[in-house]
Amino acid sequence: MSRRSSIGSSKRRRRLTTAQRAQVSRSPQGREAAAQRGGAGRSASPRETEASEDQRAGRAKIERKYPTDGARVLHLDVFSGIAGNMLLGALLDAGLSRRELVADLAGLGLDHRLIVRRVRRGILSSLYVDVQVPAPRRARGAGARGHTHGHDHSHGRAYREIVRLLERARLAPEVRARSLACFEALARAEAHVHGTSVAKVHFHEVGAVDAIVDLTGAAIGLHRLGVARVTASPVALGRGTVDTQHGLLPLPAPATLELLRGVPTVPAHVEWETVTPTGAALLRTLVDEFCDLPAMTIEAIGHGAGNERKHGLPNVVRAVLGRASGAEADRVACLETNLDDLVPEHFEFLMERLFEAGALDVSLQPLQMKKNRPGIAVRVLARPSDKLAVARRLFAESTAIGVRVFEVDRVVLRREIRRVATPYGRIAVKVVEDLDGRTTFSAEVDDCTRAARKYRAPLRDVVRAAEEAARR
Repeated sequence: MSRRSSIGSSKRRRRLTTAQRAQVSRSPQGREAAAQRGGAGRSASPRETEASEDQRAGRAKIERKYPTDGARVLHLDVFSGIAGNMLLGALLDAGLSRRELVADLAGLGLDHRLIVRRVRRGILSSLYVDVQVPAPRRARGAGARGHTHGHDHSHGRAYREIVRLLERARLAPEVRARSLACFEALARAEAHVHGTSVAKVHFHEVGAVDAIVDLTGAAIGLHRLGVARVTASPVALGRGTVDTQHGLLPLPAPATLELLRGVPTVPAHVEWETVTPTGAALLRTLVDEFCDLPAMTIEAIGHGAGNERKHGLPNVVRAVLGRASGAEADRVACLETNLDDLVPEHFEFLMERLFEAGALDVSLQPLQMKKNRPGIAVRVLARPSDKLAVARRLFAESTAIGVRVFEVDRVVLRREIRRVATPYGRIAVKVVEDLDGRTTFSAEVDDCTRAARKYRAPLRDVVRAAEEAARR
């Protein structure tokens, strides 16, 4: 596949539209700022330019036919394994803007260059992503035997150092939350394998700049493409051994195997590493369900390349981007805790922070607790891939000392967000289609209240104008 990404393994890589992105990235000012940020840097090579033009053309087709502000489904076909850079390449090939990606990655403050080129893996045209770091790096040595990776890495970082880096970075809240969740999953796996604590984990390859860029870039890609749900096929695993800093180890690498607990796998029948720890961490934290291709209207297909192999399946991961067809059944995580000692004024901030961490819904309910104490039951719904990040935020922002976590089935109707022109400016309207094909329209209250204040108009008039515009 591609390159080394964690302790004891090979060097390689492996949703959601928020109100903030809807307000910023779709505005003329937001697009202009993104273009200015993305325009800085070196000149692209001819091959990179060609790939970039292909991506822009594909994205333009998607945006003309399908509005990008509605919920999307991403299915990952992991028939040949996965790494962080492979997922990033697949997202770019499926329509992610390279300029927006580069602009967002600049928020990390890491000195790097993103190289994207179009290659062939077997008969498949795909995008290969390489992260170049200007600092000199040591030779790889004997660890190359049997590997299919792309480049060397700089020295690693402690887990706590990476957490500080991501917390200080200029990233969208959901991108930061997903990136932190990926590294936390990696840290827990490494701690378990090496019999140490998470606080003492020091990443080698996965702490290098390219691995951080790959993981954060994948989170940015899901955010920018408006992906609301991620599914994946069973994961193909190779066999054999790998020479590492810790000696000869079996494949899959120990950290990779730990991350894949509970994940359906199939044999790849090849003697090389097909899934890196970063790829496994991305599957662990981003995927909501492992299944066949779900019912959807397919919008785009992308292929992300690893290193070339001389035999076997093409070394690519396939990303299928689309919209759910009608109502869809899925599962969500429910997190609950009862609080009797949190200052009431803090609940509003708690809810805001939970939504930033990926919560789909937050509700508060009064209840009577032990010793007749009045309390509040906090219930949070989140995608299964976000439950760790949401639980972490719940502990950090409240007095909770325990959280109940369980998964529940739900059925959701097809919906999208349309931004319509009204006498009061552009306003977002939620459009929902029921099982009988009837459509309802609901203007977004935040947009309407801002417009009502700006134009000194009654709120009901703004709401009516927006919903009537959406019906036309």
